[in-house]
Amino acid sequence: MIDDLRFDNQFTKSLPADFHVGTGRRQVEQACYSRVNPAAVAAPKLVAHSAEMIELLGLESAEALQPGFVEVVAGNRLLAGMDPHAACYGGHQFGNWAGQLGDGRAIGLGEVVDINGRHQMLQLKGAGPTPYSRTADGLAVLRSSVREFLCSEAMHHLGVPTTRALSLVTTGEEVVRDMLYDGNPRPELGAIVCRVAPSFIRFGNFEIFASRDDRETLQCLADFVIATEFPHIEDPTPHRYAALLREVGERTADMVVEWLRVGFVHGVMNTDNMSILGLTIDYGPYGWLDNYDPNWTPNTTDAQHRRYRYGHQANIAQWNLVQLANALYPLVEEVEPLQDAIQHYAERFQTKWSQMMASKLGLSSLDDSRDQSLADEALSVMQTAETDMTKFWRELGRVDCSASLDSVERTKPLLNSIYERESATRTQISGFVDFAERWAARQRELGVNDVERQMSMDAVNPKYVLRNYMAQLAIERAEEGDGSMVEELLDLMRRPYDEQPDRNQFSLLRPDWARTKVGCSQLSCSS
Repeated sequence: MIDDLRFDNQFTKSLPADFHVGTGRRQVEQACYSRVNPAAVAAPKLVAHSAEMIELLGLESAEALQPGFVEVVAGNRLLAGMDPHAACYGGHQFGNWAGQLGDGRAIGLGEVVDINGRHQMLQLKGAGPTPYSRTADGLAVLRSSVREFLCSEAMHHLGVPTTRALSLVTTGEEVVRDMLYDGNPRPELGAIVCRVAPSFIRFGNFEIFASRDDRETLQCLADFVIATEFPHIEDPTPHRYAALLREVGERTADMVVEWLRVGFVHGVMNTDNMSILGLTIDYGPYGWLDNYDPNWTPNTTDAQHRRYRYGHQANIAQWNLVQLANALYPLVEEVEPLQDAIQHYAERFQTKWSQMMASKLGLSSLDDSRDQSLADEALSVMQTAETDMTKFWRELGRVDCSASLDSVERTKPLLNSIYERESATRTQISGFVDFAERWAARQRELGVNDVERQMSMDAVNPKYVLRNYMAQLAIERAEEGDGSMVEELLDLMRRPYDEQPDRNQFSLLRPDWARTKVGCSQLSCSS
């Protein structure tokens, strides 16, 4: 039963608390969090839950269907051992220091010890105001909550480091939102997602104390993170904080490489949205590449400068790590070890990116210049015509490498990835043919078994991703009271690398009607 969950609240037990209570907006000094309770909601109703997360927490799957479960994940009932709170942090938003931010609509309930003995923080997003809500109401709508719930679990099953989602509930109340920030607010269905992660600490948690010259709280937080999440860092000297930065950089590099592998664009990589554990966090105006475009961003707020575009995410991650290095400098008081950690990030990213691209191509590495050229050519040819990234990589594994095969016949699988195929020019088609010929010749030279190669490529090139239009269709149905498509997409994304022939429609090219439809192309930060 949910009442049997065992809580061990390391974060609130170990770190300084705000001595004020209540949800009044304020600047919180020399404290890592403020204690605050979720706001009660009128009529909570479960829309969907993650069976995997239920199991990880040590509960029976049927528990999610009990009224007591819904009351807890809606914030209406607190369990023994919970310690509700909102964290204090700052951040750089779109490159500019924004000062204190904090959990404006997220309330941590407490840390559950899972079946593996690891701590998992339960956090309600959309559970009401906190001292960090500024002028907002601390609530969330069903639209954004469906997107967060589905993407959290989809990313996990794709193999991308991420926070998780336990449940999605509607509140029975309406919330007013201006979806496109165009002066047309309207009431929408309220909802709450219960998010789960070992820790929700961000780069901005460190930045806020450094910005205030609060070295004592900064060191307390850094020592806590090392002790709980990086206990193998045993250096007793101040260099341990540079070692922490190095570890965070490694995890960040690995995360961004996985984003690029599956075509994910975070959309708002502010430092307050960067996890200290290298987890994808805060699913707002994210998006998935349909046609391959390194300059695409899903965020309407970023439409002009495209700071957080797909192809720039590795550079932004490094910029954000530099801000974390600046925050940790008062504890290290040496520049060189921090610079070394940043350089290590860059090297780690390049190594991991190269390994990732090789695996997508069915190669063991890109050490040979011919293989590097193939990687460059693959990214280039996808831009010669409007080409679906997910389908291109999946279909590449189906290209026949036989020497006797006609070149046009060989290329047919790849041509399935082109939007408006009938309008493609002869020059565009020849680019695909030339690439397929060179790739197939290289595979013949390497002598890899065709079946083994396709299996290895299918393991890294998903057939299904949570395309923007799919999530939007699920939202529209859910807003009508039908959560069946949320459940269907949740189940689909449990096996994104499998064929699932009865769901093949979800692997097709994005439908033309979704090209410009609101919610299917770009989104605002309220999405």
